[in-house]
Amino acid sequence: MKTNIQTGVKEIARRANVSIGTVDRVLHNRTGVSNTTKNKILAIMKDLDYQPNILARRLASKKVLRFASLIPAVSKETEFWDAPIKGIEMAEAEIKQFGIVIDKYFYDQNDKQSFVNQTKNILKAEVDGILVAPIFIEESLAFAKLCNLKKIPQVFINSDIPNESRLSYIGPDLFQSGHLSAHMVNYLVKEGDKILIVNISKEIDSYHHLSRKEEGFRAYFKAHEKQVRIVKTDITPDTDYLSVAKRLTEVLSEHTDVKAIFVTNSRVFSVAQFLEKTNQEHVFLVGYDFLPQSIEHLKKGVIDFLICQKPQEQGYKGIMALYQNLVLNGEIEPTYYMPIDIITKENYKSYRN
Repeated sequence: MKTNIQTGVKEIARRANVSIGTVDRVLHNRTGVSNTTKNKILAIMKDLDYQPNILARRLASKKVLRFASLIPAVSKETEFWDAPIKGIEMAEAEIKQFGIVIDKYFYDQNDKQSFVNQTKNILKAEVDGILVAPIFIEESLAFAKLCNLKKIPQVFINSDIPNESRLSYIGPDLFQSGHLSAHMVNYLVKEGDKILIVNISKEIDSYHHLSRKEEGFRAYFKAHEKQVRIVKTDITPDTDYLSVAKRLTEVLSEHTDVKAIFVTNSRVFSVAQFLEKTNQEHVFLVGYDFLPQSIEHLKKGVIDFLICQKPQEQGYKGIMALYQNLVLNGEIEPTYYMPIDIITKENYKSYRN
């Protein structure tokens, strides 16, 4: 039987031989209690099946909790980031009644300084928790360290930062994503065929999520000892269609026997547009993300497969992880990999981000 909330704290304090204030500090996850005492109190709470009405306390306290989200802005080059913001807004609609405000910050994914500027704005705002898409490694690491010093929990989405503490990462297993892409391409090519990897980004070196996908892709063929020839091109710093078309013209003129192309991000639609315009739809094409431009080329058969990993759900789960941790004092999975979905022209109509 559950204990009465009014008398439960007194009973827990009596059994633990501590003050009510000490029990209250444990209930609210505050400092000042030794691990031994904390574990003793938690064990008694479990034994009593004590469940405080945390949500009622949130409403009664009238204290506002501020979360911040920091993700790239939607750009002309890609609409990918529209999905995570929809997920963030879905979570916001669910939890705003409990006195939670979400401040949304956006940066230019092609401009490191815009990211740095927004991190400074967030730290000035004194937020309680942060959801961030950490595209730039060094700048994201610097921001994460400052947040850790201030004891601000962070949830990362879409890409993780290696060897850095955070509350949780919610997103794709980038290496396995590239591995799966190679598995699919493997069915499309034979021994000795040539495969082209295309990275399209302003600053390739800063985008570790692209390199992790490429590592996974190469590792598949190495592990299966299939002798294919892999070549790579980085299209940088200009990523507009004309720049993509110019570089692909050069590469495919030099490598006329390419059988398949693997594009490591959502700009696969630019490659598809080029293949269609140059009548090279016979080249197998695999890329990322459920975007309208890519779906059009998928329907035509120019893109053979799209890898998708639910960016809208990433945004939603990221905010809810902060809510679970800061409001409900719940345990959060440190790493939550999203499923790797394979989208084709046969199943795209039923897919949801």
